[in-house]
Amino acid sequence: MPQQLYMLLFLLMFAMFFLSSMIKVVREYERGVVFRLGRLLSKEKGPGLIILIPVIDKMIKISLRTITMDVPPQDVITKDNVSVKVNAVIYFRVMDPCKAVVEVEDYMYATSQLAQTTLRSVLGQSELDELLAGRDKINDELQDILDRQTDPWGIKVSTVEIKHVDLPQEMQRAMARQAEAERDRRAKVINAEGEFQASHRLAEASGVIADHPMALQLRFLQTLTEVAAENNSTLIFPVPIDLFEPFLRRHKDSVQKDSGDTPKA
Repeated sequence: MPQQLYMLLFLLMFAMFFLSSMIKVVREYERGVVFRLGRLLSKEKGPGLIILIPVIDKMIKISLRTITMDVPPQDVITKDNVSVKVNAVIYFRVMDPCKAVVEVEDYMYATSQLAQTTLRSVLGQSELDELLAGRDKINDELQDILDRQTDPWGIKVSTVEIKHVDLPQEMQRAMARQAEAERDRRAKVINAEGEFQASHRLAEASGVIADHPMALQLRFLQTLTEVAAENNSTLIFPVPIDLFEPFLRRHKDSVQKDSGDTPKA
């Protein structure tokens, strides 16, 4: 009796193992690449329930979801001989599971290594200003190169983004001085432009006053009104010289008359 029980348990365990190796479930975002006696079947399987022949069939599951991969920081010497450390992130997905299994041994590792070498190669052909200001162009170039090189592996690289550019301390200080000098230059140019425009306005105002002398008197009265509103204890009231012009003319005429009446020696 115990021997029959052991035999029954053995058969039950064998049946469970047989069924587990025969029936596989592939999720919606997965595909199964099946090898039958080492030969690749013509098409990937899934999603859903997959029936395999035990011992004869072997299946490898491949995810079709977008994969986010960090590219480790790379030491790069730019075209203008500046040493920087740059890292990036790439987004890719498997488009052909069969190629991703057959054409490359480990597509994750291969894509990572290819991204590192491509990042150093592309950035080494760019200047520092282009790297800092033209990231979109460099990202597009990196994406295009990686996409073309990973296409035989059945992989589609959708996006490549440079995350961080680490500059040496000396370069950071030099760039800070350059930015400060540029701001000073702009301030001086704006100030000079303002002085130039003000001089033109003053020239136009002097022309108006020359044509209309009473405009100066009106401006003078307006200024007095503004000064009086400030509650000042002392008010300086300049008298226009035109008020003394009749007296000066009369004095001048009398002096000339007296000098004419004086007998000559």
